[in-house]
Amino acid sequence: MAQFTDEEIEERLEGNKRIYDEHFDTEYCEAMISNALHILMDIYFRSEKIGFDEELMERNNPDAPVIVISNHSGMSFPWDGIIFLAQTLREKGYRMDDVPRPLVAPVLSQTRLMNPFMIPDFWKKCGGVDASFLNFETMMHYPSANVMLFPEGVPGIGKGFDNKYQMTRFATSFVRMALKYKTDIVPFVTINGEYLNPYTYSFEWINKWVRKVSLPFLPMGILSPFLLILPWLFYFSFPSKLSYIRCRRIKLSDLADKEYEDLSKEEIETLTSKVQVSMQEDMDKYVKEYGKNPYQRKELYRKVWKNMKYFPFMFPIAWPVLFEEFERQWKRFKKTGKPIKMEFGFFAPLLFILRNPISICYYIPILGWIPLLIRGYGKGKY
Repeated sequence: MAQFTDEEIEERLEGNKRIYDEHFDTEYCEAMISNALHILMDIYFRSEKIGFDEELMERNNPDAPVIVISNHSGMSFPWDGIIFLAQTLREKGYRMDDVPRPLVAPVLSQTRLMNPFMIPDFWKKCGGVDASFLNFETMMHYPSANVMLFPEGVPGIGKGFDNKYQMTRFATSFVRMALKYKTDIVPFVTINGEYLNPYTYSFEWINKWVRKVSLPFLPMGILSPFLLILPWLFYFSFPSKLSYIRCRRIKLSDLADKEYEDLSKEEIETLTSKVQVSMQEDMDKYVKEYGKNPYQRKELYRKVWKNMKYFPFMFPIAWPVLFEEFERQWKRFKKTGKPIKMEFGFFAPLLFILRNPISICYYIPILGWIPLLIRGYGKGKY
């Protein structure tokens, strides 16, 4: 591993600060949530945040962001993280200073396919930064917001239903950064995310092959054979009620008896394990309280009935059309300044499809995958 002097490290960090604003578009975030994503958030997933307050996110070190962490789960597209950030953005009036910037697995940015409905640079436009040690440390100098990550990484999403609510091994990077910059860790747990795609399992010998085409894993369950037939199922999720619950704030200075520079690799790993154990204890407690009825069907039916004007866009089968239409209107807005106006009504599904012919491919059995894969792995603009 290359060794750098303090001066070289400072120079690398300074040169990497372009990631603060690269692709990031607060106007896009607000438009996306207020015109399309709110339908999923409020009706389908019915997300709720419990125990979050202003003090929770306050920096204990004014010169370094708090590190927000959570579990990852679902054996599906990472809707748990998307919905949390969307809800937080809306609650804070789209003031990015009050919203954590997420570090996201680089595999999600490698291909257009791994962006929701192939929206170009979705993760980065919504504030995401590719997770690397250099990017992480650069974000620890970010003056405007806190930093968020999922220390389980992609393995947390793809751990399989047989390991539900059991957190996989944490990466140690967030502990290193918290110690080095003397900042607190703010954990929360996502409950019911395990039921986004339940009774689905992960097999390493299969995942080894799909990684060759930039897919992190391939969930194997009752829906898996249909995924090959119906492309829209690639982004599918069951209507699990997503509950985000604050855990105990962690001051690593209370757990470590040495300065960061004096800690060995083994001691860092021990501290990481203590954080994981603390979160696992909180998760076990909150699963008993909030995880008994993951779908809460009666509430779902009430929400759907009350918001019939959005039918059928509250359901996954219509999401490709919804997001394609939003992206079309966004491009028009950026080009002409004409306001985005998503009009929902009886003929909206047909109109959206006619305006976005590529969306038909999501519903064409088997053959629909051909143009979508060309689009998803292509290098050009669409």
